[in-house]
Amino acid sequence: MRADAQRNRARLLAAASAAFARAGVETSLDDIARDADVGSGTLYRHFPTREALVEAVLDDRYEALAAEAAKLQVEHSPQEALLAWLKLFVNHLMTYRGLAASVTAALHNETSQSHSACHAMRAAAYEVVAMAQRSGAVRDDIDASTILHLAAGVAWAGEQSPAGRAGVGQMLAVLIDGLHCNSRLPRAPD
Repeated sequence: MRADAQRNRARLLAAASAAFARAGVETSLDDIARDADVGSGTLYRHFPTREALVEAVLDDRYEALAAEAAKLQVEHSPQEALLAWLKLFVNHLMTYRGLAASVTAALHNETSQSHSACHAMRAAAYEVVAMAQRSGAVRDDIDASTILHLAAGVAWAGEQSPAGRAGVGQMLAVLIDGLHCNSRLPRAPD
């Protein structure tokens, strides 16, 4: 990539990150191009779809979440590592309004561009969950994918709540309590 194209891409990513934090992932792509001081054509040459732009902005964040999962596993008990990582994941999802829904959709859609960007983060999360389950601290009848979806639901609910982040801690605490081995309830009928 030419130097000017690299600069334009970097400016687009910085502008997109700021715009997503300010107005959510559904913000105007034309506004992002204007904030980056490039034309819309330049934006679409680098990122042909909104999903491609969101994926590019999130790549570094997913890598950081994967690295943090590995670090937490070394430094904490399996249960503490899972709980700390879930808090980081929910906070990540709440960085950009609308991200929780995008990530949930990507987790279901293997053909999505964002699905591949989530792969390393998901694999790390699955290992944190598996380690907590092997230790006996976390229920083994709930798979990691379900736990990620529930955490995304907590983030989404926090986005929708007038209280915002204030209620997220309590919702996350309920989720975490439900993961403990001693909290098994009879299965609800399908």
